[in-house]
Amino acid sequence: MVSATFRDLSPQMTSFLPRPGRPGLAYNLRDGRGPTLVFLPGYSSDMAGTKAVALDAWAERQGRAMLRFDYSGCGESEGSFEEGTLALWRDDALALIDGLNKGPLVLVGSSMGGWIGLLVAEARPERIVAFVGIAAAPDFTDWGFSQADKMTLLADGRLERPSDYGAPLVTTRGFWQSGEGLRMLHREIAIDCPVRLLHGQRDADVPWHHSTHLAGKLRSADVQTILVKDGDHRLSRPQDLDLMIATVASLPV
Repeated sequence: MVSATFRDLSPQMTSFLPRPGRPGLAYNLRDGRGPTLVFLPGYSSDMAGTKAVALDAWAERQGRAMLRFDYSGCGESEGSFEEGTLALWRDDALALIDGLNKGPLVLVGSSMGGWIGLLVAEARPERIVAFVGIAAAPDFTDWGFSQADKMTLLADGRLERPSDYGAPLVTTRGFWQSGEGLRMLHREIAIDCPVRLLHGQRDADVPWHHSTHLAGKLRSADVQTILVKDGDHRLSRPQDLDLMIATVASLPV
């Protein structure tokens, strides 16, 4: 159970990956047996989020290796959030996994982190042994914005939209255009490892049918979609965290 998750997590010092000419990236890397778990946060989120911390606490108890990190301009990493793009944040993830670990990886991506995780899995197929998406949101720059929103982005360069989770969400033209250039759902997604897709059916941000559509696009034959009838977008309740952890624990790796 996750009731003791946060209380039991040992303190970690945040480390930084320096990059000449690029923002330094904040991360927490836990030593342990592999494959290393890698948590990829969602849009405007960071490595201190509920799901990332819960998974890390479980990894500590199990003696598993785990990497949490912040994209540039997010959390404790250097840089400006509004200068971030999907391609840059994908490259942040690749810089960390290439620079810190040479072994096999299990990717766990939440919302936009699911999209970035899919891009990383295609870029490093020899290293990714499993993928878990939590309300994974590939192509949300396409289906997640109205035509009026897209026109505002093109004309003004940025768009602010209200959020149920705090301050308004800011999207820039650079991020939107980068996402449009990295869309995946129009083709077969060349991922062959086991995939588990968790999604709440009360998700108001990423409707659950996007996960069933994504499942059909993945080349892997080992794909399972797990729907939570009363779950919302965040899937951060204790029972949701238990499901995430049980899913990771049951992966055939």
